Amino acid sequence: MARIATIKRDTTETQITLTLNLDGTGKCSVKNPIGFFNHMLSAFCKHGMFDLSGELKGDLEVDQHHLIEDTGIVLGQCFIKALGNCAGIYRSGSCLYPMDESLCRAAVDFGGRPYLVCEADLSNIPLVSDGKSFQTDCFEDFWQGFVSHAQCNLHLDILRGRNDHHKMEGLFKAASRAIREAVTVDERRKGQIPSTKGIIV
Repeated sequence: MARIATIKRDTTETQITLTLNLDGTGKCSVKNPIGFFNHMLSAFCKHGMFDLSGELKGDLEVDQHHLIEDTGIVLGQCFIKALGNCAGIYRSGSCLYPMDESLCRAAVDFGGRPYLVCEADLSNIPLVSDGKSFQTDCFEDFWQGFVSHAQCNLHLDILRGRNDHHKMEGLFKAASRAIREAVTVDERRKGQIPSTKGIIV
């Protein structure tokens, strides 16, 4: 059974369409107007082995917050739709990911209770490349949108590090690896709900 979901979000601030395949090959083909954010989504797909396609549009003349947060919301909705009742999956996962001087940790549980702990230790100074910037304060906004709608709890921690680029990229990679582990089908579970309650709530 294919674990694929498509979600559209159309508001006065953003117009977003995403299609997610949990059992993909790591391909990201999202039309994304924010260069660094596109880099992060590409890393998320590559290391999580998720396929993600679609298009992101938003009121960038205001700032990047609406588009980045709403993308997290839509991606979270894609995950929960593709997972259904979560039958047969491992449910939780974790990853310790080194990226040069940064050491990044992610742990996730698709247990139906949204909660984000984000200790990214970012400078909040925008990253600038080729005259374009990425608002680093939107990093946590993305993940808050994601956990709220994927109905998971997620812990993101920088154990050490200096470079904001490395910290954010390392955390995206750590998160994707942890999420990949959590949503993988556990053959030993034989399709059972991964909860002593018999339901994910």
